[in-house]
Amino acid sequence: MKSVAVIGAGRIGISIAKLLADTKDYRVTLVDSSPDALGRVPPMRNIEFACLDVFDANRTVALFSRHDAVVSACPYAVNPKIAAAALEAGVSYFDLTEDVETTRAVRGLAERAREGQVFVPQCGLAPGFIGILGRDLASRFDEPWSVKLRVGALPKYASNHLLYNLTWSTEGLINEYCNPCEAIQKGQRVSLMALEGLERISVDGREYEAFNTSGGLGTLCESLSGKVQDLSYKTIRYPGHCSLIDFLINGLGLGAETRRQLLHEVMESVVARTTQDVVLIYAGASGLIHGELQEVTECYRIMHRPVANII
Repeated sequence: MKSVAVIGAGRIGISIAKLLADTKDYRVTLVDSSPDALGRVPPMRNIEFACLDVFDANRTVALFSRHDAVVSACPYAVNPKIAAAALEAGVSYFDLTEDVETTRAVRGLAERAREGQVFVPQCGLAPGFIGILGRDLASRFDEPWSVKLRVGALPKYASNHLLYNLTWSTEGLINEYCNPCEAIQKGQRVSLMALEGLERISVDGREYEAFNTSGGLGTLCESLSGKVQDLSYKTIRYPGHCSLIDFLINGLGLGAETRRQLLHEVMESVVARTTQDVVLIYAGASGLIHGELQEVTECYRIMHRPVANII
């Protein structure tokens, strides 16, 4: 049985730990720096708990060395420390980060990995699954021209002014709303501004908006460079959200590096969390197949439901 340390006892970390343990193929240690966070987690089979500050390098390396792999479900800013400890401990590393600079740091560490040790950042929905889907769509064409990827994690019932509820990391949300966005336009890799490129899309007869956000493509710009003319990633929201969040980030200047903590406090204090969410995935590609211009689209709507007794 393989042993995995999951770092971060938030909703995502708990879900990862429970899903791994339920396969009965993994023995899991759920790690967090907060005793209170660990205390809120009910006892689960094949899961142990460890209270650890990952900035204590010696203790972290010692704990990691007793495992085969480490999965970080922590905010992106913590991940380079966790990845460095995994490198020293000789174990493989995985994370869910959308942050471009964090991924570059992890890739740098991966160059020093031992034989059999792997570093795989960006294992979430976007980046992660959407990149796999986009690459698959491009591969269906003899000559792919364009790949458009759109993803949104939305509340099923939108009732506040932002038409949004928190469903994942607030730090990650702010990061993707504020940082530059990678894309390919007319065959050239470019950097675009977040919250721009607003468009309307329709999924199953319902209208949504989509706009540029950072990090969703992962390394897809790199792998499809020279192979497609256009590649873009945008976040899906209910119509009206973009203008409101743009007012907070750009109009009030809360997207500045020195003021993002204030934006975080505002979002955490006035935007409620919900478990009644829906994930929309819309991916389309066009190009030539046997000399004929064709388009292929994949679309998924994933509703909230308990999985492995996790709500």
